[in-house]
Amino acid sequence: MKKRKSIITPFLLFFGALALTAQDKEVVITVDTLSQKVFMLTGQGGNIGIYVGQEHVFMIDDQFDHLSGKIKSAIRTLTDKPIAFLFNTHMHGDHSGGNARFNSKTTVLVAQDNVRTRIKSNLGAKLEAAEISQEDYVNMLPEVTFSEDITFYDGEETLMAFHVHNAHTDGDAMVYLMQNNVLHMGDTYFSGRYPYIDLKSGGSINGFIAAHKKALMVIDDDTKIIPGHGRPSNKAELKAYVAMLEDIRAAVQGQLDAGKSLDDVKSDGSLTSKYDSVHGNGFINPERLREIFYTSLKGQ
Repeated sequence: MKKRKSIITPFLLFFGALALTAQDKEVVITVDTLSQKVFMLTGQGGNIGIYVGQEHVFMIDDQFDHLSGKIKSAIRTLTDKPIAFLFNTHMHGDHSGGNARFNSKTTVLVAQDNVRTRIKSNLGAKLEAAEISQEDYVNMLPEVTFSEDITFYDGEETLMAFHVHNAHTDGDAMVYLMQNNVLHMGDTYFSGRYPYIDLKSGGSINGFIAAHKKALMVIDDDTKIIPGHGRPSNKAELKAYVAMLEDIRAAVQGQLDAGKSLDDVKSDGSLTSKYDSVHGNGFINPERLREIFYTSLKGQ
């Protein structure tokens, strides 16, 4: 490995580390109890699902690398059982960034096929640039992958994971815990805010809506939903969310059919105005949402 020639780099790394430490101190991992055995952890990044089984823990997503210590401490307040499986709902770093810190001889990483492919591709450049170690690179990768679905059994509980195509990305999977009646939707659902659809990673608005409709077929009125971001939700809220997405899709498609340009759609606030006050204050603002819808529909 070649040594870096710049004498500035160590100082940049030092101050970067200080900033990261300060940021870590500000993040608090909170716990929502969804059933006697299922919990949602919120911190910085995607919501984590924890199922405490008979002998082991089944964990869904793990947020960022630098929060792994805090997340492990939060899990220890719930149980001292080991984590047997860590499931990535998709490839983004705010859901899979802690993989290397949780991967161990007793913990198996599981994800849809495309998740491993994309994480491997994204980390390849960092490995070549010596930004990550070979060990971390290997430990970041899911060790068990599946194409369409995979099922886990724990006593009376059945955990069904199923792939939803070209939704938030091309590797999204939801996990449904049948006995506890909890569904983790990953980033195929942004509760209380506009969604981010990663078009460059295989996502699409049509696939996103189709994923919601598949979830609605699985759950009932009493199901508790863990969204990728936002507060715990339910079937009624998800149905209303789908109706909103379909309404905006139809409005944008109408503009597309009328020959309107991307700039026309981005600047036309009337297309989303009735939803903006509730959903437009998150990571994706109304203008960005209209851009995503237009680009996705035009591409399809």
